Amino acid sequence: MLATITGIDDLVSRIPDGAKVALPPEYSYCAMELVRGLIRRGARDLHLVGVPQFGLQGDLLIGAGCVATVETAAVTLAEQGLAPRFTAAIKAGSIRMLDATCPAILSALQAGEKGIPFIPVRGVIGSDVEKRREDWIVQANPFAEDDPVLLVPAIRPDVAMFHAPKADRAGNVWVGVRRELMLMAHAAKASVVTVEEIVDGNLLEDAETAAGVIPGIYVDAIAEAREGAWPLGVADRYARDGEHVALYAEMARSEDGFNDYLSRYVLHKAAAE
Repeated sequence: MLATITGIDDLVSRIPDGAKVALPPEYSYCAMELVRGLIRRGARDLHLVGVPQFGLQGDLLIGAGCVATVETAAVTLAEQGLAPRFTAAIKAGSIRMLDATCPAILSALQAGEKGIPFIPVRGVIGSDVEKRREDWIVQANPFAEDDPVLLVPAIRPDVAMFHAPKADRAGNVWVGVRRELMLMAHAAKASVVTVEEIVDGNLLEDAETAAGVIPGIYVDAIAEAREGAWPLGVADRYARDGEHVALYAEMARSEDGFNDYLSRYVLHKAAAE
């Protein structure tokens, strides 16, 4: 079945309250316009999975009260430091935190894409992270003596949500070297994607683009959103707006400042309509 080419509001409607949503890291392609749409809709009780971490997109959703659970290796605004609304939510105990590591998250998603219930992981046994995860199990390696392994359950998100430079009208999405986006799309039950542009032709039939394409069978719906990753960047298109992210980090230190940010940069669209 071909992916539906639609608009932002329709993409937002495809992410129900309570959904487990996979988000890419900030150095990848983040669907920030879709994040703003979820906040305007008043989404609630989302379970965010960082692949393997996230930053501004998750912090906005957490601060806006859209999130119940966070499962990730880190939440950070990079050079701007700690994600302020995530930090405040952890201190207040208003969200459930499932600590993980980058290899554990990525391996669990690989299990999800393969359709297997769990996967063994190295390097976490004995850590505080392992001790805090009641759903992770240490077990003897059945093929070797004195070799315990960590078993982590598969992660199969309800929705993979990301941005991309381009897609074609058959629903094939070009993500280039961003393999974590392919992993997300393979593991998730559904994928909703914003793109800079929708192009003619078939990206899978072009030898120069095919290796970096997520086939349309893994994509449910696409919306064109120019600069849809702003204030984050898209390689070879536009740079990360560091000044704006710094402004966010400053404003979001307090709840009042965060609400002012939402009013200026997120909710204003709905107000204008």
